[in-house]
Amino acid sequence: MAEKKYEFRRRLETVHKPNRRNPEARPSEGEAQADEGWTIVTSERASPLVRRVAEDLRHYFDVSMRVGIGLRRVHDVSAAAAEERVIVLAERGELPSEIGAELTEPCSYRLIVSRQRIVVCGYDDKGVGQGSYYLEDLMNLREAPILSSQDVVRKPLFSPRMAHSGWGLDLYPNEHLNAMAHAGIDAILLFVKDVDRTTDGHQDFNNLIDRAEKYGLDVYMYSYLDSSRVHPDDPGAEVYYAGTYGSIFEACPRFKGVILVGESVEFPSKDPNTTGVLRLDWPSDEPKTKPSPGWWPCTDYPQWVNAVKKAVCKHNAEAEIVFWTYNWGWAPKEERLRLIRDLPDDVTLLVTFEMFEQVKRENITNVCVDYTLSFEGPGEYFRSEAEAAKEKGIGLYAMSNTGGLTWDVGVIPYQPMPGQWTRRHEALHRARADWGLSGLMESHHYGWWPSFVSELTKWSYWTNGLSAAEALRAIARRDFGEAGAEHALEAWEHWSEAIRHYVPTNEDQYGPFRVGPSYPMVFRQRVRMPAAWHAMWGNEIVKTDYEPLEDPRQSPGAVRFGVEIRSLERMLEEMLQGNECLERALAALESDAADGKIRGKLEEGERMLGIGRFIANSVRTTLHLKRWWLLKTKLFAEPDADRAEALLKEMERVAMQEISNAENTIPLVEADSRLGWEPTMDYMTDRAHLEWKIKQVRSVLDKEFGDVRKSLALTER
Repeated sequence: MAEKKYEFRRRLETVHKPNRRNPEARPSEGEAQADEGWTIVTSERASPLVRRVAEDLRHYFDVSMRVGIGLRRVHDVSAAAAEERVIVLAERGELPSEIGAELTEPCSYRLIVSRQRIVVCGYDDKGVGQGSYYLEDLMNLREAPILSSQDVVRKPLFSPRMAHSGWGLDLYPNEHLNAMAHAGIDAILLFVKDVDRTTDGHQDFNNLIDRAEKYGLDVYMYSYLDSSRVHPDDPGAEVYYAGTYGSIFEACPRFKGVILVGESVEFPSKDPNTTGVLRLDWPSDEPKTKPSPGWWPCTDYPQWVNAVKKAVCKHNAEAEIVFWTYNWGWAPKEERLRLIRDLPDDVTLLVTFEMFEQVKRENITNVCVDYTLSFEGPGEYFRSEAEAAKEKGIGLYAMSNTGGLTWDVGVIPYQPMPGQWTRRHEALHRARADWGLSGLMESHHYGWWPSFVSELTKWSYWTNGLSAAEALRAIARRDFGEAGAEHALEAWEHWSEAIRHYVPTNEDQYGPFRVGPSYPMVFRQRVRMPAAWHAMWGNEIVKTDYEPLEDPRQSPGAVRFGVEIRSLERMLEEMLQGNECLERALAALESDAADGKIRGKLEEGERMLGIGRFIANSVRTTLHLKRWWLLKTKLFAEPDADRAEALLKEMERVAMQEISNAENTIPLVEADSRLGWEPTMDYMTDRAHLEWKIKQVRSVLDKEFGDVRKSLALTER
């Protein structure tokens, strides 16, 4: 049955999946089984977060495990921890000192499970919350309210873990906040243009901060202020920045910090290597021989950062200033590192993990031009800046995209490639050990989506949990049953190999891979894709006149396209094999489809298969566009009518294949309303856009090719 637009949000708002219990599961000797008669216990003095967590856990038992658990608040939670058939949720100061003695880090917790008692002791209330969510994780894998006997202390390995909303641009319903907290996310990002003004319009910032706090989440301001138009040396600069950044923190002093990235915070730099003019202020009729200040590691950025820091910290002395070097990783190493060495000592550096890496394929070089999973990282750009941050002694964060998505395929909810995500997790852990990497930005504006990938990420980012292999196998058994698990694991292995053959180029990430099979095939008549009036970017970040966007660091398109086609053909082959394996995994569930729990698994598995098929179709689109461009280039250079006609016929064949590909994508986007949507673009690959694309290609074949044939006939005469 087709989903209506935005219906995916209903799924996002379902934090506790219903009916997860396996009625055949039985406890082993010494295991705890929470059933009717058990009670969740908190202190009368528990924080609002702990009280909400207790209610959340009771809701989980009711909805997911079909067990009615009591809830009571007591004066002496320490005494309650000695009772039987209780689940105690408390901070370390509320329990005997020996229970919390090993808890030394914020958000950490100790879990003690015996047959008749469960105690979650948090370093703080956030730790209590994460401990309670861990109980859910364990019971979800067991598919029963059964916990093995254990006594374990768990600590987060990265904090903050920042993410953008997957529900809508800068939109955070309470249920989505709750889901993010359950996944171990501890901070959210908000694009800020002014006080209570986001890229999506008006929003009550302090209300969002209040609501996020109830789920243990901090809120970071991601600066989208209209570009800073005053140099920090200019007269009146202090007053100017007090009226911009300062006014925001004066109105909303509980922002955890501010993210500053070059393209969004340009200022009139005096660095002679730049134009000294903001990008949008440069005259459109004048050639630009130097980069704008937002795209160069300007020597006066440290002064600018200091000006912002002074304005912000006047209203929140603990506010974190996070400086992101995303825009100039291509610049000379000595220029980039000099900037880092000159930054204030209390600034945190944010560096994109895989970007700008030069990857050799056969005889050509490709550059990781933007966020991609194809290369797990770290790149040399990250490595060099991480070393500089360590030498300087400043904090280091990574833009890791481990929320589960990159720009590889722009309109899917997550990339179901666990093997490659695991390789990235491992690389991030090495960076933590080598350079002190401590925090992560886990998504850009394409947002965070709960999936088995986010579960694997959570297992990786805490101490004393399952290994990646153990977690993945347990998830496969839970979601596909014993019979289907091996097929699912094989599917994920193929998909994880597939992404390693993806080629991240500008023309593809801003072209066919950004929107998939709705991408047009332009011959001569340029077109713009239809876009929603309310979308922040809409079609502005889709370049539809497909051609190589050359980078001086890589081979030209005419040379590299052949290599890229062969690599993408391998990617398509692996995607298709993975799809076949997942079909077998789903078939293994079919015989039990009458059970409500199995039906839910089938629905989720079918949506995962839909993602796999959509990715495969997007690879086909990109292959078709590369062949189309190569043929078109030959055609435009071909004076001979017979050879031109042969090229036209080959282009018609490619176009008809792509029309079929677009038609085959319609059922996928109809079945899953999240496919084809992205927060800043809105819907770009729904039925309407796919039908528009099919009509556009047919118009090329009927009208434009007809005109060429007439021209060739006239020339021949």
